[in-house]
Amino acid sequence: MTTTVTKSLIDCHVHLAALPDGDNGCYISPKTLRSPLFRFLLWKHGLSPDKPREANQKYLDDLLKELRASRHVQQAVLLGMDGVYDQNGRLNQGHTDFLIGNDYVLKTAQAHPGELLAGVSINPQRRDAIDEVHRCADAGAVLVKVLPNAKQFDPANQKYKPFYRALAERNLPFLSHVGYEFSLIGKDQSVGEPDRLRLALDEGATVIAAHACSYGLMLYEKFLPTLRNLVTRYPHFYADISALTLPNRMRMLLHLRRYPEVHERLLFGTDYPLSVFHAAAWGRVAFNTLRKMIRTKNRFDRQVEVCHGLKLGYRSLGDLLPRIAITATR
Repeated sequence: MTTTVTKSLIDCHVHLAALPDGDNGCYISPKTLRSPLFRFLLWKHGLSPDKPREANQKYLDDLLKELRASRHVQQAVLLGMDGVYDQNGRLNQGHTDFLIGNDYVLKTAQAHPGELLAGVSINPQRRDAIDEVHRCADAGAVLVKVLPNAKQFDPANQKYKPFYRALAERNLPFLSHVGYEFSLIGKDQSVGEPDRLRLALDEGATVIAAHACSYGLMLYEKFLPTLRNLVTRYPHFYADISALTLPNRMRMLLHLRRYPEVHERLLFGTDYPLSVFHAAAWGRVAFNTLRKMIRTKNRFDRQVEVCHGLKLGYRSLGDLLPRIAITATR
């Protein structure tokens, strides 16, 4: 576990946002472009949809600036977003809200090797899923990220066994969203249940459950027993702590304080560019500790300060992948 003040952490959950510019392999549906949430995000980050190349560069520049200013975090894993695929494994653009292509993720990470790592996205439903695993691994990807709720596939589908075996063979962790998904509403929210990740674990893949298996609906955390069971049963099961300071996931953050035995399976992550809040610490930490959290504007560092103040332990992705840890210290 590491909660020390050293610039050595890897944030395993950072989103690479991008507007389609004609050749970056990204896609956003007209419906998504018109949505109030998307328009708000563009406004919040000062991005112009009419100038996609400039907007994409600004997003990346802002990310790098904040990452470089962090006192704790050395590198960030940029996450792509695959599309929805039909029963024949072909891309269904009509059901895809947005797509951040793997080539764009890989190219962006390769341009900043000391700071950025590639977290590609591969929907196991696609026809070339296994080939894409090997292609991305050869290109330097460090994990594969999926969002079953929005991408309309069930991680427990038996036909994905060869895909999970390929991940295990190439030592690519499988980072899967867990819980309810708000920003991209899919047809079946039940595919976000952590129990559905057991198939990947049984096939030998290292699995990282996003958001520490938080349900995401604020009222209760029904997946806490499942998290503890998965930690006990599978030595290659992990969960990231991304987004746990958000109001709808904060309850899981507070629950986990009482189970230090699972902390060594928690991995540092923020869910950047989402905000990091300090509300969970109110009334639970000393005033000086709280004041430090409030004064910390850097999102990476605030995540560290909040978790450290609440005595929530975690590890860095580099502990799972030693070759990454070596790069991070250079």
